[in-house]
Amino acid sequence: MPTEPLPRAVASSTEDPEAVWLREVYRPDEPNLTVRAVIAGMLIGGLMCLSNLYVFFKTGWSMGVTLTACILGFAAFQGLHKLGAVKRPLGILENNALTTVASGAGYMTGGGNMAAYGALVMVIAASPHLALEEPAAAPMIAWFAVIAALGVFVAIPIKRQLINREGLAFPTGTATAVTIKSIHEAADVDERLPKATASGQDARPKIKRPTSKAAWLAYAGLFGAVLAWLRDAWAVLPTSWAPGLALGGHELAKWTIALKTEVVLLGAGALMSFRTGWSLLLGGILTYAVMAPALLEQGLIHLNKTGDVTYKGIVAWTLWPGAAILVGAGLTSMALDWRSLARSFSGLGRLFGRRGGAAAPAEGIAAIESPEWWFPAALMILGPIVVVLMIVLFQIPLYAAVVAVPLAVLMGFIASRVTGETDVTPTKALGPVTQMLYGVITPGNMTGNIMSANVTGGIGLHAADLLTTLKTGWLLGAKPRHQLYAQLFGVVAGAAIVVPAFMLIIPEPSAEQLAAGIKTVLGTEEWPAPSCVVWAGVSDAFSNGIGSLHDSSIIAIAVGFALGITLTVLERYAPKNAKPYIPSPNGLGIAMVVPCSNSISMFLGALIAEWLKRRQQDGAVVPVASGLIAGESLMGILIVVLTSIAGLNLAL
Repeated sequence: MPTEPLPRAVASSTEDPEAVWLREVYRPDEPNLTVRAVIAGMLIGGLMCLSNLYVFFKTGWSMGVTLTACILGFAAFQGLHKLGAVKRPLGILENNALTTVASGAGYMTGGGNMAAYGALVMVIAASPHLALEEPAAAPMIAWFAVIAALGVFVAIPIKRQLINREGLAFPTGTATAVTIKSIHEAADVDERLPKATASGQDARPKIKRPTSKAAWLAYAGLFGAVLAWLRDAWAVLPTSWAPGLALGGHELAKWTIALKTEVVLLGAGALMSFRTGWSLLLGGILTYAVMAPALLEQGLIHLNKTGDVTYKGIVAWTLWPGAAILVGAGLTSMALDWRSLARSFSGLGRLFGRRGGAAAPAEGIAAIESPEWWFPAALMILGPIVVVLMIVLFQIPLYAAVVAVPLAVLMGFIASRVTGETDVTPTKALGPVTQMLYGVITPGNMTGNIMSANVTGGIGLHAADLLTTLKTGWLLGAKPRHQLYAQLFGVVAGAAIVVPAFMLIIPEPSAEQLAAGIKTVLGTEEWPAPSCVVWAGVSDAFSNGIGSLHDSSIIAIAVGFALGITLTVLERYAPKNAKPYIPSPNGLGIAMVVPCSNSISMFLGALIAEWLKRRQQDGAVVPVASGLIAGESLMGILIVVLTSIAGLNLAL
């Protein structure tokens, strides 16, 4: 079965790549952006947005969208076709359009969007003296939609340079193209094979078909949903288990050292690298079994009113080294990719100056690419809206709000190239850079510090996300302009879903929590929200000055920052056979701001996935992990709706 989505002539020819693409790859007559692809993409993207939202506040990670979406879309239409509900199954380019819509919606949780939103809620809850209330749903929907849409248009002037001419890898986009092509080609072959011989026996060859990925996803989703119902609705299963041992005079469970029954954590771990997984376990053990007891003994961790050690009390200190590791690693990684940065700035010169030496546009390419004038037009229309929303919603001064838009566009160009070359969108670096800048120009304005970084991260993410899906379309022969439309459909749907979903999923503190001084559930053991904790902490440090922190915290920040730099440099330059044994700075940093039980579960997921890979049985890892995540998270949301909104009593 062929798996290369692009003819070799395109990759090897010295001819203008755009001309070769138009002749060899482009499929102008195949269905592309159809109504059914848009509707299905919105539905799948909306579900994945809900799932990602749930997972994000549990783990700090946003899960990939495109591979799961293309498998789900393909399986859904195959089933509807067999039932006679649709005349024809989903076409290969329709699936590409569907995946683009779903990606735009599903990734609304990433790029700092939910990290900033959650951090905003935490800051407002912790600072009653601020003359600021949590914004209502409608303004926040507009905020996220406008930022995402501007990110989509930022991709226009750099698409042809990065994809058409330079042919950057965009690994996720390439993997999605291979997946789409393989499952559709296998289905076409299966459709043409005779169904039975003259004797009535099945004549089709006994082969393992790619469609089994959809079945694995469905089975895992059902398992995750049933488990969530038994645990959260009927309370038949415990949420966690810990041995009856003590550490430092407190039960292990109080230190969050336990096994959780949340398979969403196993799924998240399975989608990580094994290096990240064992780094999470290492960081969790060092933080909660070694560092926290020592901090308690020195009086740097405070007990609650009942004399117990708590997750919130531990993280109030470990936040600082954890955040410093993440920031140091993110900035170092971006600095080490200085060639990408240099190419980004040289590319800007070509955009706004003469394109000396650039290949002449291939005849006919302009008719299907998005016109480059759309970018400045969108900037003139959407830029002022972003500025007004920053002033009205977050009390950011006019001069500071005006700076945010061109800075975010510049960061969007940088993020897009780095993503194309490494498959990592550097929001962990771009966000703190913006927060540091705004800590200088708007000192003391924590909410403005957070939301200005949201502009940078959001625009960078959605520009890189569109270019990733455009890479898929380039390999499959899709119409680029149609994919931009598809992405816009997706981000509008995602913005409309993510804000109400946040307000629904994240509950108000209970009476017991309020009595304990907890004014938001974010940052608690139930909803760790590690990225939100980090964003709020970095904003506090940059806005109010690091000097306001305890001396031990300042030392921890310096050590964490140095460790993040060191590990990132080692990761880049160590011998290849030594890299698997170097701790991941992202894994260590996140482990310091999530419960140890989360780190243990994610490690177990990564361990299972690694075991399957070594046995060359890893084909089911992505669909099973995605199914566990989707099944449990969506059932968790349904339980919230049934109990909080409908007022039903689900207990046995």
